[in-house]
Amino acid sequence: MATARFHSVNQALEAGYGPLPEGVPLHECIAAFDGSGAMGFHYLNGALLDTTIDPAQPEVLVYAPDEHGRLRLAALEYVVFQVPWTDEHGAAIPVLFGEAFHVVGEGNRYEVPAFFALHVWLWQPNPAGTFADFNPNVSCD
Repeated sequence: MATARFHSVNQALEAGYGPLPEGVPLHECIAAFDGSGAMGFHYLNGALLDTTIDPAQPEVLVYAPDEHGRLRLAALEYVVFQVPWTDEHGAAIPVLFGEAFHVVGEGNRYEVPAFFALHVWLWQPNPAGTFADFNPNVSCD
């Protein structure tokens, strides 16, 4: 599988992924506001932020902390900013693996422009669903 090598954070770093700078909202472990679970830590590859959606090259790797605080690859996240996407594709929402991306609008908690996103919990089971944003088995505590 194309992303298996990213179980090693060092391999992810070598491939251009990395945590966002301290002080940026996505630098922290992301948890649901309602306590229903978490995503984890996002490692972004900024070179992949374009209007191309490639299953083998997710824009973000999501690492969940284990009970000892070690990061484990849990999910992939595919991201495309809304304006460039709609400039190229009109009103069509991106779809991958038969799943429509969801819209994260302006004024979001991540303090970035509106974007389309799709999480894929490929490496950690998610009782909320393979494509759910948050996983009740992930905790930021």
